[in-house]
Amino acid sequence: MSRRIGINSVELDNIFFEVFSMYPKGFHNVLHANKARIRWQVETVLKHVPLGGRLIDIGGGIVPFMLVCQKLGYETIIIDDLEDETCKDESSKKVVDYFEKNGVMFIHGDAFSADFGALGAMEFDLVTSHDSMEHWHHSPKRLFHSLWGMMKEGGLFWISAPNCVNLRKRITVPFGHGKWTKMKDWYEPATFRGHVREPDVDDLRYIARDLGAARIEIIGRNWIGYRHPSVFVRAITSYIDQAMRLFPSICSDIYLFAWK
Repeated sequence: MSRRIGINSVELDNIFFEVFSMYPKGFHNVLHANKARIRWQVETVLKHVPLGGRLIDIGGGIVPFMLVCQKLGYETIIIDDLEDETCKDESSKKVVDYFEKNGVMFIHGDAFSADFGALGAMEFDLVTSHDSMEHWHHSPKRLFHSLWGMMKEGGLFWISAPNCVNLRKRITVPFGHGKWTKMKDWYEPATFRGHVREPDVDDLRYIARDLGAARIEIIGRNWIGYRHPSVFVRAITSYIDQAMRLFPSICSDIYLFAWK
């Protein structure tokens, strides 16, 4: 995908190596486990948005997705309150500093109360949010409409979340398994940051209709299998994933592409 606009695989590999090397060692296992997903996200941006385009990511945190895009030549903005435990220690703050020194603009705060006035009259080629909205305690309708209004004609609105009715859950729930979160993760912290409401494919279509999208596409992926602790599961995931992609409604991860 990237060769179409002048970025070859070797160049992309080098950028990923540079970015991943910047993270403290405590992040390396997580980054390695999620590299295929992040790489696919970046290649998807390259496919749909010309280099130099303006991107905004809601809830992106310190995931390297936007930083890689920035180094490729995009203008990138992240809105995040950075209140997850993974963002609070000193090493994480150094990562944020590195993002900002390399040109990524951070708007620190809850996306529902963030000051969009800081963005002025900016127009966006891409609005994106991955694995974030399932954690939100408020309806994203006003937020999504505000961001939609800041998109260029032909711009892309791209969101994703875990599928609440994926195949694994359909099989395991009748046997008493399949909770979104562990009890202690909800009961013990003063503030719950886990999954509040996971969508399904129909929910994503609902959002697209509400925004008035000119064209939509929904696809499925199964990233969770690639980072499973079992070597056997990881080995067979690529084969299972390819087959399941034909039926996004049963995939573990679902993506909405909505064009303005």
